[in-house]
Amino acid sequence: MKMVNEIRKRFMRGIQTILSPQERKREKQLVLQCLLTAKMNRRLERISALADIEFCGFSQWGEDGIIDWLVEKLPGIPRTFVEFGVENYHESNTRLLLVLRNWKGLVMDGSPEYVSDIQGQDIYWQYDLTAKCAFVGRDNVNELISESGFRGDIGLLSVDIDGNDYWIWKAIDVVKPIIVISEYNAVFGDRYQLSVPYRADFQRTRAHHSNLYFGASLPAFVKLGKEKGYTFVGTTSSGCNAFFVRNDFAPLIVAALDNISAFPSVLRESRNELGMLTFVSGAKRGTMIQNLPLIDLAKNQTTTIAECGNIYSPEWAASVCTSNLISAALKNK
Repeated sequence: MKMVNEIRKRFMRGIQTILSPQERKREKQLVLQCLLTAKMNRRLERISALADIEFCGFSQWGEDGIIDWLVEKLPGIPRTFVEFGVENYHESNTRLLLVLRNWKGLVMDGSPEYVSDIQGQDIYWQYDLTAKCAFVGRDNVNELISESGFRGDIGLLSVDIDGNDYWIWKAIDVVKPIIVISEYNAVFGDRYQLSVPYRADFQRTRAHHSNLYFGASLPAFVKLGKEKGYTFVGTTSSGCNAFFVRNDFAPLIVAALDNISAFPSVLRESRNELGMLTFVSGAKRGTMIQNLPLIDLAKNQTTTIAECGNIYSPEWAASVCTSNLISAALKNK
């Protein structure tokens, strides 16, 4: 039976590759549109904030535009990337780097079906891409990366696993990325360094039915980045992903930015016990998980949103961005 299933998987991968000319054509058109937009962005010597150069090709919230602009401003960096939590890789932060700039990369996901899907796509033979099936944790992340041939300096690391993101980036030392992208949980606010406690088997959908209990706050990542030698340069306007540049390259980026802006999230992705969207918005999202345990990383003790009290600055409470405030607030902590 195992052999039959393996043959079936190989057969389906073959069908997917052979019978997708229309998808290939659409992707080529998408890449061309991305290239045209990227070339316009690349002419910009200065921008007010990263939100100015956002666009989506394969990314979810405008990361493609930000990544391309950062890479263009950092000539000579390694053309390599590592990304976690890519599902079937059709929507990701690094696919455009692969198909537009011909970078080499490692992607990982915990689903065998998703990884099999990636390995059956045309990009898997057209580019130097490694897809690994693994549930990434802080105890195995360095081994998973190094055994795939990635060590030392790399161009970009993208961490988006909806759970132990803070703890995993903290544990990574086998590679030294120039650019780091990390998803933050804006529901945790912008005033405290908060993270879910580390659990090797953490899964967002199981941790709490609301789907809001995961990851870490932006201040937690900003402080971690500072400790690891990175400069925070801003977030997506959607309030999902934060961008960091290694300190030895950061001046090239900071000099081209008028503001280092941080955005709250207006996403309404909360669920009820049946898994149905409830469309709860703003600070009310936090009340759904207010008694669940969090780690206050500044004090190294367990806390909750309820115990923290007001976790939002006036700007974030009003759903507007802050400029340079988070970095300044953490400067002396």
